[in-house]
Amino acid sequence: MADTQVRPTKTSAVDELTAQFTEAQAAVLTEYRGLTMSQLTTLRRSLGRTTTYQVSKNTLAKRAAAAAGLDGLDGLLTGPTAIAFVNGDPVEAAKGLRDFAKANPLLVIKGGVLDGRALSADEFKKLADLESREVLLAKLAGALKANLSKAAATFQAPLTQMARLAAALEEKKAAGAPAAEAPAEATADATEAPAEASADAAEAPAEG
Repeated sequence: MADTQVRPTKTSAVDELTAQFTEAQAAVLTEYRGLTMSQLTTLRRSLGRTTTYQVSKNTLAKRAAAAAGLDGLDGLLTGPTAIAFVNGDPVEAAKGLRDFAKANPLLVIKGGVLDGRALSADEFKKLADLESREVLLAKLAGALKANLSKAAATFQAPLTQMARLAAALEEKKAAGAPAAEAPAEATADATEAPAEASADAAEAPAEG
């Protein structure tokens, strides 16, 4: 009787872990032996809302990893294991785990997976040394600034048309125009906008 009551629970736990392995951008396996509940709570908070940090039984995690088609994790699933499932920026999560481990050496990063590929502990530490996605995007935008300023002239006409359309919709809304009229008129304006924008774009080279 006890066995039949446990099996559905284990199956449900494996299914949940499998879904997390499948959906997460990265999963970092850690050993938390010796950490207090207070320290684990602090770690969870420091990782943010896009990373879930949870204690897992190794036997269930092995089954879930296999069901998710992940290789190379069995050797890491020994001892007390907690897994950080990362659904946000893996670099930020790796930085959070690294910084916490520096302040709390009892947290040991064992390795994990990133986009389905197994990574060692050293590779995750190197990941933590990279710049975050936001910083890289900002640098990319800066590098493309000169080209973007040229592109802005090309898109100026259609953007102007869309700005006028948005302003017209706001005026109708403020005047209390019937809800059924506004979308129809907005659609008509939107249909005309590309044609006007194309005409403006066609004239621009001649004027230059």
